[in-house]
Amino acid sequence: MEKREVLEMIAKKLRIHSLKMTAKAGSGHPTTCMSIAELMSCLFFDEMKYNPEDPDDWANDELVLSKGHAAPILWAVFAEAGIISEKSLMNLRKITSALEGHPTPRMKWIKAATGSLGQGLSVGVGMALAMKLGKSSARTYVLMGDGECAEGSVWEAASIAVHYRLDNLCAIIDINRLGQSGETMHGHDIRAYERKFRAFGWKAISIHGNEVNEILEAFEKAREAVQPVVILAKTIKGKGVSFVEDKNGWHGKPLKGEDLKKALEELGPIPQLDSKKYVRKPGKTRPRQLLKKYNFKKNTYKDKIATRRAYGNALLKLGKINEAVVALDGDVKNSTYAEDFFESFPQRSFQSYIAEQNMVGMGMGMSAKGYIPFMATFSAFLCRAHDQIRMASYSFSNIKFVGSHSGVSIGADGPSQMGLEDLAMFRPIPDCAVIHPCDGYSTEACVESLARHKGLSYLRTTRPATQLVYSKGDKFPIGGSKVLKKNRNDAVVVIAAGLTVHEALKAYDELKKEKILIRVIDAYSIQPIDKENITREVTQAGKKVVVVEDHFQNGGLGDAVVGALGGKAEIIHLAIKELPRSGTPEELLDKYGINARHIKMAVKELIAR
Repeated sequence: MEKREVLEMIAKKLRIHSLKMTAKAGSGHPTTCMSIAELMSCLFFDEMKYNPEDPDDWANDELVLSKGHAAPILWAVFAEAGIISEKSLMNLRKITSALEGHPTPRMKWIKAATGSLGQGLSVGVGMALAMKLGKSSARTYVLMGDGECAEGSVWEAASIAVHYRLDNLCAIIDINRLGQSGETMHGHDIRAYERKFRAFGWKAISIHGNEVNEILEAFEKAREAVQPVVILAKTIKGKGVSFVEDKNGWHGKPLKGEDLKKALEELGPIPQLDSKKYVRKPGKTRPRQLLKKYNFKKNTYKDKIATRRAYGNALLKLGKINEAVVALDGDVKNSTYAEDFFESFPQRSFQSYIAEQNMVGMGMGMSAKGYIPFMATFSAFLCRAHDQIRMASYSFSNIKFVGSHSGVSIGADGPSQMGLEDLAMFRPIPDCAVIHPCDGYSTEACVESLARHKGLSYLRTTRPATQLVYSKGDKFPIGGSKVLKKNRNDAVVVIAAGLTVHEALKAYDELKKEKILIRVIDAYSIQPIDKENITREVTQAGKKVVVVEDHFQNGGLGDAVVGALGGKAEIIHLAIKELPRSGTPEELLDKYGINARHIKMAVKELIAR
């Protein structure tokens, strides 16, 4: 039997599976699956090499299904390849099944969650970079939809892929003309896509994406290229069933009843073919042997230091003992102090330039291949990549985000540069550790804790230098807090984090002169917050609390403390409650009510009540 005939038969099986499983589920996107049946058949049963027994085999080629709504056909491929049972396809979208409506790593062969369109190419860039770093000869393929090419993150990824000369990256665009609500921007104008990708420096190959021979020829050309390749595949949405082919209005609609019966009759009986024997397994390769240690030797500080500077110092030390650590930067490494790591470990350092969305996507791809990305930029700019950050969570990524220049304390640069929403962005993400250290020693210890933490984490740092509060050997576990000042006659508990810890300590000294004692807690772990210790300390001190933070009023430390105490204390919350402006740090802390003077006023107000 000729190769073309075999692959066409497998494509037919994939179409039939996609129709049946979406019909059984009562939802899904069969027509978008049908347009890529030949592409998926050629990819998984001729082009790609992978070990069906081991999704983590370092020799495996990887596919990122960026058009995640085509998940049913990916599950169908896995069934045909023998990775899952054909029977399990009928569990599509069931709450008990890993075969979800859009791919997530609950299915072990999925390395990154997709479905929020426009992100898959960035993930593919990260995977391709990781493969080169790990000296794997494997390739990364990214199957995208034409509609998602309107997303700016696609072009951020396209640009950086050429910058890094990723000849092991192949994008495939399913140009089936129809989006969810109508025709895509360019419809079937393949030349428009050619012009765009070639302008970015990609090798562009245009084909009829439902023709097996053209697909195979395109893959052969792609393997010979010395730059990233995009295969522009003109396809027909709903291909194989005449009454839905190239018809608007069928997006996201399963075929049911008579429509399903008619479609299956038109496709004909399912071919009797064992697809498993056409899977191409890779040759054996040496697994990566990466040194992974976390307990690095801490620096010694004699004077005040900015926590962003201490982060850079800690990252450098960590990089020396942990070969899995990689650093990504958004053109601010001289401000976040990741530059020391970049200088010492250029092979493990990746500049994404001013493209934060792509930076996060790259980190997702690297994490999927076993690396530990540390990525730092101004905390305000991480907000631009919120969608990518939440998708990193759904991908179970092991990424360490670092946001510097947080709060009004950055000073005269003004509100556009002040991270004031970042805690509210990271705190709701399940299992994401959110840490805000206040001095050099606590920052270094927090970096160690976050490196050990499996999953997303966020380290919030500040611009001004701060006095040392802790000692070199102090530990800062995730979920902890530190009681800095305590007396059995304390009238109020002041809870702070980061720079406001120092304002709370100033307030303590000034109030003590007035014979007013306060308890000061450094709630450096904002998520998870130290509910047990904070509740105990507040209860002992009469259940009167001042929370002070350099962040907007909603979503930050104040809300975390309120949640921990559960209404069992009287609280005054000092936070930024209006749009700030430029000024000196001292002016801004005072104007927006979060310095020692305002803490003292809040303490006295609580005592007077």
